[in-house]
Amino acid sequence: MRAGLAVFAPRVLLLALIAFAAGPASLRAEDPLSDLLPSWNDGKSKTAIVDFVDRVTQEGGPDFVAPAERIAVFDNDGTLWAEQPVYFQLAFALDRIAALASENPEWKQKQPFKSVLEGDIKGVAASGEHGLLEIMAATHAGLTTEKFGDIVDGWLESAEHPRLKRPYTSLAYQPMLELLSYLRARGFKTFIVSGGGVEFMRRFAERVYGIPPEQVVGSSGVVKFDIGPDGIARLTKEPKIEFVDDGPGKPVGINRYIGRRPILAFGNSDGDLQMLQYTAAGHGARFMGVVHHTDADREWAYDRASHVGKLDKALDEATAKGWTVVDMKSNWKTVFPDK
Repeated sequence: MRAGLAVFAPRVLLLALIAFAAGPASLRAEDPLSDLLPSWNDGKSKTAIVDFVDRVTQEGGPDFVAPAERIAVFDNDGTLWAEQPVYFQLAFALDRIAALASENPEWKQKQPFKSVLEGDIKGVAASGEHGLLEIMAATHAGLTTEKFGDIVDGWLESAEHPRLKRPYTSLAYQPMLELLSYLRARGFKTFIVSGGGVEFMRRFAERVYGIPPEQVVGSSGVVKFDIGPDGIARLTKEPKIEFVDDGPGKPVGINRYIGRRPILAFGNSDGDLQMLQYTAAGHGARFMGVVHHTDADREWAYDRASHVGKLDKALDEATAKGWTVVDMKSNWKTVFPDK
């Protein structure tokens, strides 16, 4: 939905509480539709994607876009991988509190850590943004960027989603993995633009999505440069938020870190609305896509009333303006990659 303390915006985290599929080396416009995006059912959404890509990559055509300007941006949580029952970075932080509890016995009596250790999510939520900042500071700050990355890697290797019983990195959406690969094969440059912590996402973005670290835009915290006791230069994470890449922050982040207005954007929540609006406001052919979670059996069904990934205003605007709304239940043959 959403550097020093590389975190989500606290308000986004508070709401959260209440395999890379490689494509063929080249894809051609004349390939049968059934051979493209194989995990997508034939229909309006798939046709709209393929038609858009064909139009902007047809040299000499009225909608042709030069490769340098073929910028595609994607939200991460709920758009490229699952996000329920809480954002996965928050799950990481809560697991880290449990892992560090023996080193901090005072947490058993101190909020919000007491609630975390007791599994009392309502109690954690009641601590508000201040409590969440304490949790993120305890689990993210005071570490060098390298040490933080190693901890994230270890968690991703061992942690398992509580309901789906799979590693978190296997919960990327197979149809979106295919879409990323398809776009890159047609000359697009793909970026993540997410409210999630940039340093957290960079640890898996390349191996899961094929998106290198320098093409990940996210929320970030302050980092401090110094020379460590071993004489080696380092960056250490501090408990201060520097930039929140969520809502109106997303177009700002795109301008700051990418420098080109996207021609394609995909999101799944109201936190992505401004990114979609910014993409739509450009000249020439544009594609705005919204992943609508409608599949309670294979994933989850939620939108306007959800405490995670709320899709309300963005759904209304997508409907009113004719953006492509991807119905997960009817548009996707499969949701997750094979185990």
